[in-house]
Amino acid sequence: MGRHIEKIEAMLRGEIPGPPAARLIGFDLLRYEPGKAVFEMVAGPQHANPMGTLHGGILCDLADAAMGIAWATELREGESFTTLELKINFLRPVWNARLTAEARVVQRGRTVGLVECDVFDEARRLVARASSTCLTLAGESAEGR
Repeated sequence: MGRHIEKIEAMLRGEIPGPPAARLIGFDLLRYEPGKAVFEMVAGPQHANPMGTLHGGILCDLADAAMGIAWATELREGESFTTLELKINFLRPVWNARLTAEARVVQRGRTVGLVECDVFDEARRLVARASSTCLTLAGESAEGR
């Protein structure tokens, strides 16, 4: 089992906290499998933009986290990754809702791949669809050098 999966498993068991951004915004990893991840959050007034609806950046963070974990489940030992591009389409306004982000790896190449994420409300209405282009890093670049 690679170190990424070990950390994901430890988060699910509650042995280690989720990333600081997840704690700040209030989303949690529910489950994962190779190439997939599901996150959930309860959106409320603390997440509102000036018009009173859910701020798009919050939806983007939720989808980005789900896509990141989905991609991380496919990494080999000694690999890391970074996001090259992130795109999101907002399809319906949200005020207060339980949101579920379902991410899946669409294509994994040797170094570049595509991940998509659908965000649904509690009625399973599609709220947003996001996509991310990920770059796998290896060797010194995977370690930040």
